[in-house]
Amino acid sequence: MSPPSSGHIPERLPSPTRRNFIWWFLQLPGRMIFIVFFQLRARGIEKLPSEGGALLLINHQSFLDPLVVGAPLTRTVSFIARDSLFKVPGVGWLLRHTYVFPINRESAGTSSIRSAISRMRHGFYVGIFPEGTRSEDGRIGELKPGFVSLVRRCKVPVYPVGVAGSGAALPKDVLFPRPGRVRVVFGDPLTADEINQYGKRGYEQQFVSLVREKMIQCQQEAERWRQS
Repeated sequence: MSPPSSGHIPERLPSPTRRNFIWWFLQLPGRMIFIVFFQLRARGIEKLPSEGGALLLINHQSFLDPLVVGAPLTRTVSFIARDSLFKVPGVGWLLRHTYVFPINRESAGTSSIRSAISRMRHGFYVGIFPEGTRSEDGRIGELKPGFVSLVRRCKVPVYPVGVAGSGAALPKDVLFPRPGRVRVVFGDPLTADEINQYGKRGYEQQFVSLVREKMIQCQQEAERWRQS
């Protein structure tokens, strides 16, 4: 009898374009609630691919961000969430059934990277928040460089995404959201030249700065739209 394999066992992934019942059950009423309660509007959705994987790099203002980014889309987004949330009764079950996968923010390891890569190669949109934590004042902080390895290893389109108003709707240390205006802007994807030029080893900081600037442009556009 052959010994058991000690290698990484890939997870079995569902269809990246056919949403499950739980997602449908939450998204359809959720979208209407967000439109009414937060006056949620999004632009640039047509830039996203109709099939195949993509990496969404999103600024982080509140816990509402995954919801307001995913609600306007017709395809699911597989978000990364901190692993402690998966231990909360009920919450962990819900996260697993809405395509979310865990990361340990204190020691982000290769398992999270493998999961993100396998999902993008499978055809999922993967959404991450490169700031690593929610902004204190709504402005985009410094980015953690971990996403660079994802860009290098998985040849999918990379999109900056800007969110405005979610921090005012659900600030830190507030349990219940407030009515407000939330806007989401999906930017143009990074070009092949930008990825090839700055995605090489030794150019990590330049690449991180480039991505941060593009995220700031999207967030500022969203904020101007929100204020208009």
